[in-house]
Amino acid sequence: MPDTDDYETVHRVALRRALVAGDPSLLHLHFAAAVLDRYREGAGFSVIRTDTVGRVRKQGGWSLDFGIAPQEDAIHVQATGLLLLPESEREHWAAHAITLPASRMFLAMRLTPGSCFDDGEVRTW
Repeated sequence: MPDTDDYETVHRVALRRALVAGDPSLLHLHFAAAVLDRYREGAGFSVIRTDTVGRVRKQGGWSLDFGIAPQEDAIHVQATGLLLLPESEREHWAAHAITLPASRMFLAMRLTPGSCFDDGEVRTW
């Protein structure tokens, strides 16, 4: 299994390629592995995997390939794959998204452009 440095290198290469291509759909999004429980337990679905990659498939319908994080508590997929899921599946995936430390204010500003936000005094970093 690749060590952390290898993962970080490959992740940065994938990020650079998405940026160079100007294609955010190539970016990887991360989810709690529990997102797959629905499909493991549901009729008409299959979930298969190797050591580091997997696929969830709806019989006669869609499929989605994913990577498996080293601790197996998270998976990641290209945004492109999520956009190909039926709309009825997207909320389920959003509910299992892994959230990284982020600025709540910045996110709110992006969700409501043009709104006025007071976030304190401007200062040098």
